[in-house]
Amino acid sequence: MRELKNQLYEQVARIGKAVASPKRLELIELLCQGEKTVEMLAAQSEISVKLASAHLKELRLARLVDTRKDGKYVLYRLASTSVADLWVNLRSEAEERLVELQMALTSIVEHGDELQGVSRADILRRAAAGEVLVLDVRPEDEYAAAHLPHARSLPVEELKRRIAELPKNVPVVAYCRGPFCLMAKDAVELLRKKGYQAFHLTDGVAEWRARGLPVAD
Repeated sequence: MRELKNQLYEQVARIGKAVASPKRLELIELLCQGEKTVEMLAAQSEISVKLASAHLKELRLARLVDTRKDGKYVLYRLASTSVADLWVNLRSEAEERLVELQMALTSIVEHGDELQGVSRADILRRAAAGEVLVLDVRPEDEYAAAHLPHARSLPVEELKRRIAELPKNVPVVAYCRGPFCLMAKDAVELLRKKGYQAFHLTDGVAEWRARGLPVAD
């Protein structure tokens, strides 16, 4: 009986081992945004293709990541949305427990505290009514895979030259890949410098979905 119990715990530990790497966690977060090639993942996580492939192999062995062929390309994707939920829950628990993480996050999230007291349902309602502009500053392919309802796509690298397209008479709520992502922070800083009333929403698609809120595609 002890041998059987050891085997059971060992199988569960495979998941723990697979996510016990900062870079593999980052790859999971990137895959929360949609399918990507190993080259895209390597570039976005700032590691070599060889190292990205090795990390993805470990995630596949743990059945956290799947692949599919698209012509000559191999696309990686999360095995299910529950893997994204695992990432969100793990990160949330770390934020709750670790003061060091809390302190690090304060350097990323600016003007996010001004959204405190505003529910996500209220943001949805205001966006639908045109009372607030929800801005998705991720790359266009990630927006196409899934995005927050009523959100407008404007990648952060295009924001500076296209900022005049945005109306100044409504507040802007910018979001990207989640609390660890810097693109929304950069967007809010630029918008505020240009006179916009802008706020940083720390939720990404994975966080939004994990809360049971609707996601558009």
